[in-house]
Formats: sequence, structure tokens, C-alpha cells
Amino acid sequence: MVEINSNNFGVTNGETYDSISMALPSKPEYVGVVRLTVSAIANRMGFNIEEIEDIKVAVAEACTNAIKHGLNQDFNVCFDIFEEKITVSIKDNGKGYNTDALNEPDLEDPKEEGGLGIFIIKSLMDEVTLKSSVGQGTEIKMIKFLGDGN
Repeated sequence: MVEINSNNFGVTNGETYDSISMALPSKPEYVGVVRLTVSAIANRMGFNIEEIEDIKVAVAEACTNAIKHGLNQDFNVCFDIFEEKITVSIKDNGKGYNTDALNEPDLEDPKEEGGLGIFIIKSLMDEVTLKSSVGQGTEIKMIKFLGDGN
């Protein structure tokens, strides 16, 4: 079941924003739903096509991680839409992990599994925070500023 909620107001640090949240089944076919949603939001906000593609790739990678590590439970996506930025948070209820143990991937010899997706996300988005606790799941929060807002 896909559940979508919209809250047309919110205030954080004095900024008002719109918020849209989705709860999706932990299945790869729903990544496209999230990509289309973020594409439509970013387009409406005025991001250019290159920025929209970067956002879509980063969001798809984060969703794929949530599906892979989410223990077949639903995952949640939240879009917070500000005047000058979009914040996308993706949370799973999986096994979680120690984020300090996550190494940067070796791009010269990428044999080791893990970490490449987070590296890609960080290279495409302006700000990325990762919270994970063993046994409690993982949340990644990504921010893309409109124009040169960062």
C-alpha cells in the first residue's frame, strides 16, 4: 500500500515550507514513483534539468538502499519544500549500522561492496546527513539548494 500525506504548512528556523510524505512498500518498482514525484516537485520549484537529474539519481540510490537494507518493511520518504531548497528524507526500519565504520569507496579499485551509493549521493546533493542505529534503521537527509543558495 502506498500512503501519501501532504501538510501544506510548517515552520522551521523561521522558514515556512510545504511537506509531502509517502510510505511505500519495500519493492524496487516503487523507486520510479519516488523519482517521478521528486522530479515534479523540483521542476515546479525551478531547478534546471541537470539539477533535477542529480536529485533523481541521489533519491533513487537512497531508496534502493532503504529497500535493500529495510528488512522487507515499508520505507518512508518525506519532501520538505522551502522557497530556496528541497529536503528529501528517506527512512527505513532495517537493521541499521555504525555510520562511523562506513569507508569512502576506492574508486581506483572498486571491489569492496558498500559505501559507493552514499558517496554518489554526497557528490550530487549539497548537504547530506546520515543517521543510523543498530536495530533501529537508517535515515538519510539530502538537501539541494535552488541556484547558488548553499
